[in-house]
Amino acid sequence: MESSVYIKNASIYTDEDGVVNGSLLTEGTKIKAVHTKEIVPTEEAVVIDGQGLNLIPGFIDGHIHGAAGADVMDGTEKALDTMAGALPAEGTTSFLATTITQASESIDKALENVADYQLKPGKADVIGVHLEGPFIEPSKKGAQPLEHILEPDIGRFKKWQQLSGNSIKTITMAPEHDETGEFIEYLHDSGVNVSGGHTDAGFEAIKKAIPHGLRQLTHLCNAMNGIHHRDIGAVGAAFQLEDLRAELIADGIHVSPEMLQLIFSNVGSERLILITDAMRAKCLQAGNYELGGQPVTVTEDRALLGNGTLAGSILKMSEGARQMLQLKDASIHNVVQMTSENPAKQLGVFDRKGSIKPGKDADLLLVDDALNLKYTICRGVVAYQGR
Repeated sequence: MESSVYIKNASIYTDEDGVVNGSLLTEGTKIKAVHTKEIVPTEEAVVIDGQGLNLIPGFIDGHIHGAAGADVMDGTEKALDTMAGALPAEGTTSFLATTITQASESIDKALENVADYQLKPGKADVIGVHLEGPFIEPSKKGAQPLEHILEPDIGRFKKWQQLSGNSIKTITMAPEHDETGEFIEYLHDSGVNVSGGHTDAGFEAIKKAIPHGLRQLTHLCNAMNGIHHRDIGAVGAAFQLEDLRAELIADGIHVSPEMLQLIFSNVGSERLILITDAMRAKCLQAGNYELGGQPVTVTEDRALLGNGTLAGSILKMSEGARQMLQLKDASIHNVVQMTSENPAKQLGVFDRKGSIKPGKDADLLLVDDALNLKYTICRGVVAYQGR
């Protein structure tokens, strides 16, 4: 008999019926049923009393480089295991293993590692790769190593997609380096989520790229031009162009709390995707680390290159979600959209993840009204239990 989890007495944020007060039953890795009353589960089921708390879908982090001392660019099974094991404690049940601009052989190794990786029960699901770079604008490189930046190359991308086992789901690139739109069009037509980032493209250049297949902006406000009264730039494009969704690092550092409010009020939760962009120091103490072969100093709240440039984050998804919930007019429903529903739709996995519905993966979080995490369930297995 397949294992099952029975959660009773919870406010369940469902896919179709809104918030339902009742119970949920999993079977194996899937959600079996949502009930509006208690039922009698099998004796083998793990029973959790929700105590009136909120049951929401697990977070999907579409942009994360590392955690708990591990980095995707380590290119080892142990690194992905470490990340997948650490992330449920912050509510992340699925993630894109994110690369960085590096030597081609290092990217090769990281992609092959993801292709070979086998999902482990009770850990976050590696649902693909986010290829961040190397096809970016040097002047907006941020923490991406300058010496490894390349011009868009369909042949090189085809090789990497093959090495990854067709796992590349998102690519961050500078659209202004694809004047004809041929590269973006190829990516979009092959099912890849094309995200403009590390870019100096103005509003018109972003708008021009949309018919070719640009559908997202990477870590909005960071490594791109801001809003100017004569050119509202990439940030303004997120405000104005409804074909675009936008990643957002909600740590209050990469984007100030006031700007988070401005973005939320103008872009809306329907088009925002919360990410962490975290590096290996997440979950560890302050100290000296590395990112993309570069030394990084990590303080209590941020990661910095020697020149003061932010080097990813040490943000946890649960912290970002709570930061957004504090904004004016924000609700748990809005947070569910930004952390689960939108990324699942953007990555083409909404048929199995991103919401609570029978038949979908049993990726679930039990949280209080302030989004403090009590339980994380990854594909039907209790992966984390809080206080």
